[in-house]
Amino acid sequence: MKLSVQIEKKLVSGGRIFELDASFETSDNFTVLFGPSGSGKSLTLGCIAGMVVPDSGRIELNGTLFYEDEDTGAGIPIRRRGVGYLFQDYALMPHLSVEQNAGLGLRKWWKLRLTQEESARVALYLRMFELEGLAGVMPHELSGGQRQRVALARALVSGPELLLLDEPFASLDLSLRARMREELITLQKQFCIPVVMITHDPADVEAFGETLVEYDGGRCVRVSSYRQMRGMGAAGVKTEPVLIAGENK
Repeated sequence: MKLSVQIEKKLVSGGRIFELDASFETSDNFTVLFGPSGSGKSLTLGCIAGMVVPDSGRIELNGTLFYEDEDTGAGIPIRRRGVGYLFQDYALMPHLSVEQNAGLGLRKWWKLRLTQEESARVALYLRMFELEGLAGVMPHELSGGQRQRVALARALVSGPELLLLDEPFASLDLSLRARMREELITLQKQFCIPVVMITHDPADVEAFGETLVEYDGGRCVRVSSYRQMRGMGAAGVKTEPVLIAGENK
């Protein structure tokens, strides 16, 4: 996997101006966007997914151009990007069952029902996420970890090339966060799908920080590799991050 992001976006609201200037490349299984709230991480993820259109720049995944400067007219719509997205609050439809929520990843607006093959695929993913016994249950009856699994099943059922996670553990208690981190690592290996994750929790950086993109004030201030540091750290050796892209001053 190779993801290249170089975008700018200005937002104006209530007399306040926010300017995003994000630039990084990654080929790792896990890429962590790290920094304080309001620093531009979610805006970047929205641009990669296609929910937000940058003002200028370029986004490319595995040689497929997702977006280039609007003047060129290049880019592809969100439905054709092959990207799975997990929202911070999971965004499950409260009036739909577990099975119906998971199936939304395959539902087309012009179709009233899933095909037999699509329904079988949803059932397969419910089994994979240990949710088959909860297929008819409504979201308000689920635990936090179960809601997250439903949202992940929905994000992955269509077979995306990239999984985007916006603060996936923020709504979980500390003990459940540790367990779900382990499950996410197992999930990534099982599906062989690269993950870009937003967090401001240092524990997530320790668990997933292969490529680490640090944000501050709307800018990527540092892009570094933590793979070597984490490996040496396990041996008790204190090391510094290995810079793989220049700092933005």
